[in-house]
Amino acid sequence: MRDPLAFRIRPKNLDEVVGQQHIVGPNAILRRSIEKKEPFSMILFGPPGTGKTTIAEAYAKSMGIHYEKLNAVTTDKKEMESAIKDAKLFGHAIIIMDEVHRLDKTKQDLLLPYVEDGTFFLIGATTANPYIALNRAVRSRCRLLEVKSLTEEDVYQGLLRAVSCKEGVNNEYKFDESALRYIAKLSGGDLRFSLNTLEQATIQFSKEEIITREDIEKINKVPNYAMDKNEEEHYDSVSALQKSIRGSDVDAAIYYLARLCIAEDLDSIKRRLLVTAYEDVGLANPAAVSRCQQAIEAAEKVGFPEAIIPLGFTVCELALSPKSKSSCLAIEEAMDFASKRPFVVQDYLKLTPVNVQEEDKYPYDRPDIWERIQYLPEVIKDMKFYHPNDLSMSNYEKSLNENYRRLNSRPRSSNLRQLKKK
Repeated sequence: MRDPLAFRIRPKNLDEVVGQQHIVGPNAILRRSIEKKEPFSMILFGPPGTGKTTIAEAYAKSMGIHYEKLNAVTTDKKEMESAIKDAKLFGHAIIIMDEVHRLDKTKQDLLLPYVEDGTFFLIGATTANPYIALNRAVRSRCRLLEVKSLTEEDVYQGLLRAVSCKEGVNNEYKFDESALRYIAKLSGGDLRFSLNTLEQATIQFSKEEIITREDIEKINKVPNYAMDKNEEEHYDSVSALQKSIRGSDVDAAIYYLARLCIAEDLDSIKRRLLVTAYEDVGLANPAAVSRCQQAIEAAEKVGFPEAIIPLGFTVCELALSPKSKSSCLAIEEAMDFASKRPFVVQDYLKLTPVNVQEEDKYPYDRPDIWERIQYLPEVIKDMKFYHPNDLSMSNYEKSLNENYRRLNSRPRSSNLRQLKKK
């Protein structure tokens, strides 16, 4: 009994890696790292089947130092301690961590000091967005490298190699070009999926016949994606989902959600829906924003295919809800301003004010004057970042706007001593 085809032909060096020239090609970062024999810790993130773990292993082998492969879900503390012990014995080593975003705090605390002092270099692989799913402590110690979805041509070239190489099919089965092109089209940029389909064809058909597209259609008509042949179509559908919700077109929103659900891309769906809920619905319907979070949690618990039910629910509600970008625009404007103009926080707002008399300290026991205190630095005390959405159809947001104007009608002061006397 042989190992699976995808495992047998896994690249042994960067030259055998399919696609990903932006990180493995000539003059790219991984190639330069190997040439200079200067390894570094990194997080490889991207869609399934694009070669993250393959690149990590090829990099480690090309670097010529000891490496071990672990999985954040299945590896226990004892196995991790053993890997660290081995790394110390070899002087320098690489630890490849699959599903790195699943590392719990205990495992992170165990690894991070050794990554920090160079005992070993960590290469994490994940399908999740590292900026959302990864602990900041892990991110800060690693270079983030995106592994992009493969093109149809990339997958086709990978199939040609699999058919011809000794470890693969070794030309024992004959495929016409249309069959390989069709497998590449079905793959949705997932080389592993295409290799599994290729291997299935070698089991289904004999060595004497030429395997055609029609033969492949007999064993697999369902694509590994819900999009057209253009690899950007997937991301276009994610973008179209948000724009359809923003434009309150519930039919279009449900259609684009369906495409993403067929691809079972829950990560993209949940990220986009959360962003859309807070960015485009926001203060106009905060309850819908909360229900969106609940729907996503339900979808994660039940998984596909049942996940389409809570996802469909929240997409319909978000699309039909009133819209408001006031809170999103407020933080964007404040971020832009704060990045250009730093100001010192007033003494009475500091966590532990020094050399401040009691009369000038923040009055924790005086809620009656909290709304009269000046919180912005003196130089920008009249600056406004929040702009009420007066076109809102939401009674809730209208009440917020009324309260905002009431608060602005009263002057604020930085003279706490005087405010306390009133």
